[in-house]
Amino acid sequence: MEARSSRELKARNYLEKHRIMDLLTYLTSALLFFRPERPREYLISILERLRIAKLSGVALPFFMDNSNIASMFEMLDSSNKGSISFVQYKEALKTLGLYTEGEVLKDDGHGVTFEQFRNEVNKRTQEICEKTKGKDSESCQSAAEQLLLH
Repeated sequence: MEARSSRELKARNYLEKHRIMDLLTYLTSALLFFRPERPREYLISILERLRIAKLSGVALPFFMDNSNIASMFEMLDSSNKGSISFVQYKEALKTLGLYTEGEVLKDDGHGVTFEQFRNEVNKRTQEICEKTKGKDSESCQSAAEQLLLH
């Protein structure tokens, strides 16, 4: 019995050390959100983009257009209130690769509207583009393409 619990503890420690469960949650969320026609190839491309992001030292965002942002917001605002909770907002930014663990976000006690959400996603995406040397929309696009190539 003790050997089994020791193996389980080692396995759990391994998964935590390498953040495997976080990765699997992230991959599953992306898969269910985008629902690609070829899911295995899509997952492989995400892993490849994550590898590139790690090598380049830049967080990997999912470069989303306004329709993707609107779809994500609508999924989060299932009751159609016109706003999402601060917790939902923070988790969405994490899922998109636009939030770091040490970052402090201020909760004003009000919900986050679609306009606030869209503006923040676009602002954070632009900041990442600038970190990859993209200063205007054209060079930002090429910086994004470099990050997302697989």
